[in-house]
Amino acid sequence: MAAAKATLTDSLSFCLAQLSAAAREGPGGGKDPAINETPLGRALLALRTRHIKAAGGIERFRARGGLRPLLALLRRAAAADPAPSQSPGSAPPSIASAASEGPVPSQSPAPSAVSPSTPSPPMRLRKTLDLALSILANCCTEGACRAEVRRLGGIHPLVTILQCVKTDSIQNRTARALGNLAMEPESCGDIHSAGAVPLLVESLTACQDSQCLQSVVRALRNLADSPQHRLALAQQGAVRPLAELLAAAPDPALTSALVRALLELSRGCSRACAEQLSLGGGLGPLVSLASHPKRTVREATILILANLCAQGLVRPALGNAGGVEVLLGELRRRRGPNGTSSASQQPLVRAVCLLCREAINRARLRDAGGLELLMGLLQDPRANSWHPRIVAALVGFLYDTGALGRLQALGLVPLLAGQLCGDAGNEEEDGREAASWDFPEERTPERAEAGSFRSLRSWLISEGYTAGPGDISPDWSPERCPLPEPADPVAPAPAQPLLQTPRTLRTPGRSPAAAAVEEPWGREGPALLLLSRFSQAPDPSGALVTGPALCGLLAYVTGAPGPPSPRALRILARLTCNPACLEAFVRSYGAALLRAWLVLGVAPDDWPVPHARPVRRNQHRELGEMLLQNLTVQAESPFGVGALTHLLLSGSPEDRVACALTLPFICRKPALWRRLLLDQGGLRLLLTALTRPAPHPLFLFFAADSLSCLQSLVSPTVSSAFPPHVSLDVDAPSPCLYEPLLGPAPVRAPDLHFLLDSGLQLPAQRAASATASPFFRALLSGSFAEAQMDLVPLRGLSPSAAWPILHHLHGCRGCGAALGPVPPPGQPLLGSEAEEALEAAGRFLLPGLEEELEEAVGRIHLSPQGGPESVGEVFRLGRPRLAAHCARWTLGPGQCPRKRALALVGLVEASGEEAGPLTEALLAVVMGTESGAKGPTLNG
Repeated sequence: MAAAKATLTDSLSFCLAQLSAAAREGPGGGKDPAINETPLGRALLALRTRHIKAAGGIERFRARGGLRPLLALLRRAAAADPAPSQSPGSAPPSIASAASEGPVPSQSPAPSAVSPSTPSPPMRLRKTLDLALSILANCCTEGACRAEVRRLGGIHPLVTILQCVKTDSIQNRTARALGNLAMEPESCGDIHSAGAVPLLVESLTACQDSQCLQSVVRALRNLADSPQHRLALAQQGAVRPLAELLAAAPDPALTSALVRALLELSRGCSRACAEQLSLGGGLGPLVSLASHPKRTVREATILILANLCAQGLVRPALGNAGGVEVLLGELRRRRGPNGTSSASQQPLVRAVCLLCREAINRARLRDAGGLELLMGLLQDPRANSWHPRIVAALVGFLYDTGALGRLQALGLVPLLAGQLCGDAGNEEEDGREAASWDFPEERTPERAEAGSFRSLRSWLISEGYTAGPGDISPDWSPERCPLPEPADPVAPAPAQPLLQTPRTLRTPGRSPAAAAVEEPWGREGPALLLLSRFSQAPDPSGALVTGPALCGLLAYVTGAPGPPSPRALRILARLTCNPACLEAFVRSYGAALLRAWLVLGVAPDDWPVPHARPVRRNQHRELGEMLLQNLTVQAESPFGVGALTHLLLSGSPEDRVACALTLPFICRKPALWRRLLLDQGGLRLLLTALTRPAPHPLFLFFAADSLSCLQSLVSPTVSSAFPPHVSLDVDAPSPCLYEPLLGPAPVRAPDLHFLLDSGLQLPAQRAASATASPFFRALLSGSFAEAQMDLVPLRGLSPSAAWPILHHLHGCRGCGAALGPVPPPGQPLLGSEAEEALEAAGRFLLPGLEEELEEAVGRIHLSPQGGPESVGEVFRLGRPRLAAHCARWTLGPGQCPRKRALALVGLVEASGEEAGPLTEALLAVVMGTESGAKGPTLNG
């Protein structure tokens, strides 16, 4: 087949020459464009269909300088076309007067209009414009061409053509070129400055062609590249025509373009954007498009609805259109097993939370299962950055009793308590326009002057009391006058330092004096408000008087970096003053927790290893004592006595133990605690529970504190942890009576030697040894063979263990020999020479030596300065007197609470499954019977 015949238009140089020739001819000289249309048209057509579309064609066209004559041709065409008449407020007119002066700076304003309108441009001129605009639009798809077009001032001719030529095809290609140029931020700003936006908006309403509308919509979308440009577009009315087009149910391609444009315009949705979209009837179609079969349209529509929720004025209408159910359904889908990432859920979470600000939408959200969805988000640790926003949204349900009951059943209270000290999320704060539309604010030009003040000023002027507005100072406005000082100063309460805080939020228009009396509203404010609402229920015990809730409140009160909110203190006071909460405080060990955390300064995470805490112990102690006093009032009332008695006698085993442990903290009437703890067996019940599995992480700490408090109630005059006959002072040792037998020239010659297993021979006096013990009397003076031997073997004794025995046999008391076999603190006693000496003293029937050795063990291991870890070691020896000694050390009134609890832990571990000796030792110390004191009797 023969090759196609080559034509002149196949040469790019020929086409550029034709284009340059047409551009060089001035507006009034040279040939008319209509005469040159045939060769110029062929050149433009070849550029469009062959040269530009070829690989690298756009770059070659730009490099050969084709953009300058192309733009000059467009200026000639724009100048030759008669411009339509201009209405007030329309776009800038033609720039014909500057067409022959070269490139127009992008920042310069457009010149004035040139001529009245004509119906349409000539056919040949329209074809030339079509081809030239098509070539320019194609070239502007590349960044280098866009930059050069901007440098050559090509934006203003396009705006002029958009204004003057109202043919759909011309408008289509001009809008396409402007849309491509708007992809560069600098060009986008120049297009806004050139006044193209009103012309594009006008095209939306005047054009009927779908392709043209798509190009205009795309141009508007690309022009919305920044918050300032989006706001400018909305203020110039670009949103309402888009919404009206969407409501007219256009073809699928135009629908997709409209949705994409509205998505860009609604980012950071402004008030103007929301108003226009609502007035244009776009809410209903958007809700319908949320179920569109095309995924891109569906997801863009969902995001538009989410963006609109930032404006309170449109949220009620959005809810009426079904937006609440749509957003909830989409968020639920994205959180499902096959859902998307958390980043895609963030705008939907924000939208759902904003919808909670209006009552009508809260009702829809509650009926559509939104409460369960929000609770699921609160329980998800991966969504912790959204938790503060969700909690703030739930404040909207503060007076919805049904919703609050549902939230409580879903476990909101412990989550709120955990929010008090949790890390704050990084959510951005919403503007004033996102506030609830249930209470739309009045927009006054001067917020500094109250309406009542302006009315008063007008009346004074009308009545002639003042000559003019300047005679009355605005400082007299009620919003600026300071609050009156109180007549009688009120004495501060003991815990008042906790209520003082500098963290107050100024409300716009409020005076500093009014703001000073407001309570702080920090990050924890919404959670505290909801907890306060729950605490006002007739019986809030099931939700608030639980371990997690109390721990959250106490952690906030004691761990806040500044003074805690007074609302938290009121919640605790309200709970402790409510009789319905008494049993819950007992069952949950709440009273013991209040005492340990606030009074003693030991939190659950401080046990057993302490952590650094803010130093406000005195204030916390005062608060704890006040709360315990509130519980004491409830416990000693007739209702409280009956409740505690029923709990101790008829409750479950766990409740009975908790009641017995709590009674010493909240009962001060002797008749009450004696009857419940002593007569009805509450104390023994508590003691027997020590060796069982702990029902609470701090159970042994609570138990040690409870037993100590009970001991102070039983024996209020006991001030020492040790009985009078146990001397802890290091006295001068008594004279040693055995030492004279040990020298090389003894004063009294020994008549007997004891042979140890190690071969060591220890001298002794037969008569003294026989009179010291029935064992040695029978051994040395009876019918045994040892009575006739001068060297008597003593089996199973080490030298250190035999040393105090020999001293004791010869009459030494308090010479210090008993201290010899006792190891220093920190070393085990089991298997030591001290245990061996104690066992030998019992075997040789030397009770006095046993007592002396036990006293020596107590002196070294159970001194007031000793550590609690030694108590369990001493108890493991299994000596009754040492067990009582350990109990005295543990429950002594001057003992540190932490050491006391650690000592009790050691005692429980040492006792193992044999709880009897520990129970009896603690019981004797608590009742005061082990030291010979007359204490109350214990029945049961």
